[in-house]
Amino acid sequence: MNTDDKELLKQVTLLGIMKKKPDETLNDVMVMLVDTGMYSMKEAKQIFKELKADKYLVDGCLTLKGITEAKAAEAMFKQG
Repeated sequence: MNTDDKELLKQVTLLGIMKKKPDETLNDVMVMLVDTGMYSMKEAKQIFKELKADKYLVDGCLTLKGITEAKAAEAMFKQG
């Protein structure tokens, strides 16, 4: 997976987390994204780990940085 692919996966993952229902967990989001065939469970865990390390996620919730990036991703995808 190259850097561009990883950044795109991070954006889609952040968007998925932002759009999750209140009764869904981060694991539910991860499984749903894996089920789309977007990436494997191993890759999903790596993406989530990097999002936490980069402070997009703290204690299972998006930080302001994460919300900002998710909204930017949403705007980008709506343009396409």
